[in-house]
Amino acid sequence: MDYLPYIWIAVMIVMAVFEGLTTQLVSVWFVIGALAAAIVSFFVPNFAVQFALFVGVSLVMLLVTKPFVSKIKRAKAEPTNADMNIGKTAIVIQQINNTESTGQVKLAGSTWTARTVNGEVVEEGQKVIVQEISGVKLMVTPLAQK
Repeated sequence: MDYLPYIWIAVMIVMAVFEGLTTQLVSVWFVIGALAAAIVSFFVPNFAVQFALFVGVSLVMLLVTKPFVSKIKRAKAEPTNADMNIGKTAIVIQQINNTESTGQVKLAGSTWTARTVNGEVVEEGQKVIVQEISGVKLMVTPLAQK
């Protein structure tokens, strides 16, 4: 059983390489578990004890670090420059009619395709409030409805 440390080192290397090839943390816990098993294998030649230690250390590391890693890796929405337009007032320069797929507004010097949130028709010259951005279209509501 003199070869067991080498097996655990090999497991550790394979898991580390696998971890390096992924974009998520999926096997780092097994690297640490294999390291613990490799160290113990020099003193305790029993494979069952080593394997139990490998599983135990890996599980403990997973349970201890997973909530912390999840909190750090939580995706944060990155606002874009266009998101700054939400809540601003625009002027309708072409009638907004969702059924006919028409409508344009002028906002901060730029012309945008626009649709109403609730499907109502908004006439040219009216003011609207930008509620959201869907693709390259502004989703708006008439100013009187705000």
